[in-house]
Amino acid sequence: GHTPRPTLDTLKQGDAVRLFAERARAVLPAFAVTEDNREVIARIVRRLDGLPLGIELAAVRLRALSAQQLLDRLDDRFRLLNAGSRAELPRHQTLRALIDWSYALCSDEERLLWERASTFAGGLDLEAAETICSGRGIDRHDVVDLVIGLVDKSVLIREDHPCGVRYRMLDTLRAYGRERLAASGHEDWLRERHARYYRDLAARARTDLFGPQQMRWLTRLHVEHANLRTALEESFNGPDGTRTGLTMATDLLYHWTTSYYLAEGRRWLERGLTATDVPDDVRACALWAGGWLAIIQADKPAATTMLHDSRRAGEQLRDQHVLGYVALFSGMIAMWEGRTADAITLYEQALAKHRACGDPAGTALSLIRLSLACSYTGDTASAVTAGEECLALCESHRESWHRAYAMMALGVEVWRQGDLRRATDLEQQALVVNRSLGDSLGIGITLEALAWIAASQCRHQRSARLLGILQTVWASVGAPLSGYGHLAGYHDACEEETRKALGEAAFGTAVRRGARMPLDEALAYVLQEEPPTGRGEGAERLTRLTRRESEIARLVARGLTNKEIAASLVISQRTAEGHIEHILTKLGFSSRSQIAVWVGERTRADDKTTPGE
Repeated sequence: GHTPRPTLDTLKQGDAVRLFAERARAVLPAFAVTEDNREVIARIVRRLDGLPLGIELAAVRLRALSAQQLLDRLDDRFRLLNAGSRAELPRHQTLRALIDWSYALCSDEERLLWERASTFAGGLDLEAAETICSGRGIDRHDVVDLVIGLVDKSVLIREDHPCGVRYRMLDTLRAYGRERLAASGHEDWLRERHARYYRDLAARARTDLFGPQQMRWLTRLHVEHANLRTALEESFNGPDGTRTGLTMATDLLYHWTTSYYLAEGRRWLERGLTATDVPDDVRACALWAGGWLAIIQADKPAATTMLHDSRRAGEQLRDQHVLGYVALFSGMIAMWEGRTADAITLYEQALAKHRACGDPAGTALSLIRLSLACSYTGDTASAVTAGEECLALCESHRESWHRAYAMMALGVEVWRQGDLRRATDLEQQALVVNRSLGDSLGIGITLEALAWIAASQCRHQRSARLLGILQTVWASVGAPLSGYGHLAGYHDACEEETRKALGEAAFGTAVRRGARMPLDEALAYVLQEEPPTGRGEGAERLTRLTRRESEIARLVARGLTNKEIAASLVISQRTAEGHIEHILTKLGFSSRSQIAVWVGERTRADDKTTPGE
């Protein structure tokens, strides 16, 4: 029988029509679904099979076409594909035809940029686009306009990140671009340009490591991780691949140590080290770098072997830089083995070599380890002297990461002296830096110290919960007290005292409670960050969110994915992602879990319940 014609309101509530109207208004603000155009719009979205990407690409055409003209051209394109057959086109052919049309509407230079941008993994910024994609038909000065053109056509998606504006491409469009790139004959040329750019990026980051730009560089490397991985693979496979790839992997050492990529970094280094045994400077540095990663992973045999080989190469090359790092990391192994006096001697040797070479990073690392070792032996004066010298060095260079570890080391000694308030302050300052970088190792060791301090303050519920949080952190690193095994006695004493004070049942409950906490929530608890109240910061943050953003924040807190949020609110996934980026920016957060914690705290505050410890 006859199907009743849907009302205009009903039509406008349909997912596909709502998405089409939303995207159309982005290019034509006055656009609306009306009684006059409703049939045409309904036919357009049916013709596109309701595919979100197809709707995105088609709606952009309204900048130049009427809705009827758009429908006519869609019909023409699809009629060519099925040669007049009355059968409907398969969904993948519908999408392919639309992407072909988008490609055809691009200028020659925009097509080239589309193809070349497809070689990036995980997105790109304007500097990378200008450097890698220019040449052979694209003038560098034209790249910014071409990027704007591809954003207008929804080929590139603009996103705001802490390190600046970036652009990404949907997987379907990237695959299309790569197919066109392969056919162009420029693929090898572009892959080498991509690899060279990211090798240079890694080298620049390593050069600027100890200074005011350090945090920005480490954040940028984290954002660029997928591109760095692609560049490493290309570098190892290229001419002189072992040396080139090994140099890049070593330049990324602090990227590996301050992130979740310890195992990956070690694999890249070992790939190059097993491919050649030429004892040159590149191999010598890669060996001590690999030794450090092995120590963090508690792989003492591998670390010992790599440091032995690095020392031998350093001696042959008479390279004091290499020998300084070998002494430093050999000192860490000595501490691990309980040879504290030997460790202090090695740290002092490392310190002398790094000072002579003018290497502030090596100097800072040596001072941090020397401070911890002297503290362990009870030599308070030497521990404080080394720690404070390191802090002064870091502050003179406006450096953050080594400074955080120096504060951690000083905090341990101050705790041993009984100044629990200052020790807490030092450790919490260090934790703030480590949290901002996502440095699991730094987070772990500062949480350890804070647990010991809490036990010394007789705050045993807190120390037990911290011990539970630490179970999660050390599991993510892969080894407890990674690289700081000599401090295990402090951990064991803290656990024993806390267990005795609380009793077995209460201790177990508190530990499990800590272990179940999401990391962001756990760190907020550790830093004693007050949950927002209705009249304080929380209210100010709330007023900065729009009604739709507040709605999406609540859905994030319920654990919904971007796709599920988009379906729930009948918006595109891209729009949902954009809202979440805006929420993160407005609230000053860096992860969805922080949004969830914030929403939960606001809800509890609104219910006027008293938060637990």
